[in-house]
Amino acid sequence: MQQPFIAILIILLTIAAYLAMVKVYQRFTYPILIPVLTTTVIVILGLLAFHISYSDYMVGGKWINALLGPAVVALAYPLYNQRHIIMKYSFPIIGGVFAGLFTGMISGLLFAEVFGIKRDLILSILPKSITTPVAIQIAAGLGGVPSMTVVFVMIAGFSGVILGPRIMKWVRIRSHLGKGIAFGSASHALGTSKAFEYGELTVSMSSVSMTLCALLGSVFGPVVVWIFQV
Repeated sequence: MQQPFIAILIILLTIAAYLAMVKVYQRFTYPILIPVLTTTVIVILGLLAFHISYSDYMVGGKWINALLGPAVVALAYPLYNQRHIIMKYSFPIIGGVFAGLFTGMISGLLFAEVFGIKRDLILSILPKSITTPVAIQIAAGLGGVPSMTVVFVMIAGFSGVILGPRIMKWVRIRSHLGKGIAFGSASHALGTSKAFEYGELTVSMSSVSMTLCALLGSVFGPVVVWIFQV
């Protein structure tokens, strides 16, 4: 009886924290206050403060995690609504995703080389802009450290969500198509969640870009490593 009670309590507290942060974000719309980030920080601080282990938290957290699959599938709805636009702009979408994917990979490699990071960590950084389940498999196949890849994916996601709107404003990206491609190819699922603020078309483009990055990254990740002889 104790474990189900703990699971329900964890789920309710996590949802309550998220809803509270949504209210804060609606009141103060600073990028750094996005609910996904602030809720994550609150959960981490709560675990540290009350000396709760990750495994104990996941007694209830695993049920929240299980909703990720249905949430991704639900993205098919805006995709279906925007299918005519996606077909019309298929070449710009594919070109934008290619540019975003290779920029993300190559920038990670150059950054790692400049700071003299070890090879296994370089290979862990490579798929940082690809959604977590695929990035882990790519890193493992290349000889990287999957657990570190998860960290780099989270950093890429949060930095893209926080800095992305400001950068797009600086470079004058105003189209919903361009914003969606940028969020999806640079910040995967977190970017797609941010794209909801810009409308259904942006969400659709972000979802398409995230999916294409996962597919193309699996193919071209080893090619990038071979070209740069990492």
